[in-house]
Amino acid sequence: MKILIENMIVRKKILQRYSLLIPVCMTLAFYGCSNKDNNSSVSDATQVQQQPQQQESGRQALRFETFGNEGFWTDAVKLPQGIVANNVTPVQALQLGLSVNLQALDADTIAAVAAEIAAQGTSGPILNDPATTIKLINANAVIGVVVKDTNRDGKLDVASGDKVGVSCVLCHAITDGSALNVAGGGSIGAEIDGPAVHNIQVGKIFSIAQNTKALYPMAQLKGVDGTSIGRAAEGLTKNSTEAEFDAYFGNPTTYPVGMFDDTVDGNGNPMHNTPLFRQDLAAPFGSAGELATFQQFGNTVFTVLLDPTNLLSPGGRAFLHKVAGANGDKLAADYQEVLAMTGVTNYPFTTISRYGEPATPDTLIGIGVDLDTLNKMTAYVNSLHSPLGIKVDTASIDRGRDIFTATSSQCLTCHNASQAEAVRPDIIPMAVIFPGDNPDVLAQRDPPLSPVLNTPGNTFDDKMIVINASLRGLVRGSALPLLMDLARKPVFLHDNSVGFLEGLFDPGRGAIAPHPFYISNSADRDDLATYLRSLDDTSTI
Repeated sequence: MKILIENMIVRKKILQRYSLLIPVCMTLAFYGCSNKDNNSSVSDATQVQQQPQQQESGRQALRFETFGNEGFWTDAVKLPQGIVANNVTPVQALQLGLSVNLQALDADTIAAVAAEIAAQGTSGPILNDPATTIKLINANAVIGVVVKDTNRDGKLDVASGDKVGVSCVLCHAITDGSALNVAGGGSIGAEIDGPAVHNIQVGKIFSIAQNTKALYPMAQLKGVDGTSIGRAAEGLTKNSTEAEFDAYFGNPTTYPVGMFDDTVDGNGNPMHNTPLFRQDLAAPFGSAGELATFQQFGNTVFTVLLDPTNLLSPGGRAFLHKVAGANGDKLAADYQEVLAMTGVTNYPFTTISRYGEPATPDTLIGIGVDLDTLNKMTAYVNSLHSPLGIKVDTASIDRGRDIFTATSSQCLTCHNASQAEAVRPDIIPMAVIFPGDNPDVLAQRDPPLSPVLNTPGNTFDDKMIVINASLRGLVRGSALPLLMDLARKPVFLHDNSVGFLEGLFDPGRGAIAPHPFYISNSADRDDLATYLRSLDDTSTI
């Protein structure tokens, strides 16, 4: 009951923060703001009205820009073909953590969905028809799943050959849930950009594709010595079957809910999604702080993560060699074979606008997408406010604030007292954030890169093994997160290793565990957690 009440409060606070639309059952309220052409500006109440033009352009980029990755996801991974072949229904898509933006739909569809939900919940025919899923994709209503008019016939239709790509909001936008919230899954309502998607099952979505092997560099691979790094008992090889790749990506034990593997190093190290609101306060980027600016982060996402075939470009191969030596060379060679074996040709697919030095933050693999678009996207995410914190027990919040600011708690050693200020830009060294880090040296690298290090039996350091802040000449360690929207967050630390906020401060975790900063009294831990859930970008001491 307590969790249910808190969830209801969270929803109410989000509605207050963004001045969102009234529930979908009152469908006339949606008719005036539905949007059939999803490449045009969408006027909705989820964001501040009359934003500067650059921010409005940035919103369109965040929601719909793919920089050509629809070629990768359709022709290489074959994700839309897998959705069709598996007869994925809207209910199943929602259960996977995908969400639907009602404002992308026409009035008739909104009315029909509203009536069905009111009468039958999720048991009705519309939401259980695979044809509805395709209709939603064609309308660009499935958040982060973007169809492009690649056959240039003036309409969006997957069945006619149009291709489907992926945009940032797949992992970084939710809805207000005004039509439907699926427990442990996605929602239907008006889109809210910025909050992390905690319930999305990225791995399972990948496993639906007909050629999951095209994601080879992002899987947990077996090294030449037969060992592998990650949550799976065994790694994959270029000769592993499609079913074996599907089993890895589709298993929440090896690819947990709410996580995405944002390194192309052959290690199985998915990390929990982070928010994209108030990114002016969030630098550096990546859980290991490997990128200094949001533009660098965005460029890396589009040139590496959303089309890893770019790794087979000269700059991509140079990057892999620099960060992983002979292992990087082998990864590239094996990936090329995998693509050949699975019939993938005419890659890479990304639209490239600029070139630079590989293994440098501006152009991690020596190439870049349009910088003007990234700048507009940056302006937009900088403008997004966090959801309001949950402030229902002011006495507990006050006690928690006293604990947070007390010298004995050590919280202010790293974190801000005011959440309206930028987080510290430096990296918290592994010896501080993870005293139990006792890594094996897997390989030496030329400065400024740190050695390739791994602590066996622990997932906290997996993200820092190959790709870390030594790319920028800084120490191997962890970047500081924004302390906002924590009431929605179900797990803690970037590797999901702590199951609830109060537990993060429990000394029973041990002196050498990651983030070993504890509060001995359980009531004090509860108050501290209540305070942290109250924080947003207006919170000051």
